[in-house]
Amino acid sequence: MERKRINAANIRSVGYDGRNRLLEVEFSNGSIVQYSGVSEEVYRGLMNAPSPGSYFRDRIEEDFSAKRIR
Repeated sequence: MERKRINAANIRSVGYDGRNRLLEVEFSNGSIVQYSGVSEEVYRGLMNAPSPGSYFRDRIEEDFSAKRIR
């Protein structure tokens, strides 16, 4: 999955697969986690948020099932 860099303290890049509703987040420490069931609206909100880190914590981290892939 291709990821786009974002300007956040703890997140390096974010990728999204709309067909499978899968959000992939690469963190600053090098770990990569996939979140399933994420709508395109939530993905767009993350990418356009003034503070992507806060948006991630408030709207994604606890609300979607996660699978660490690295």
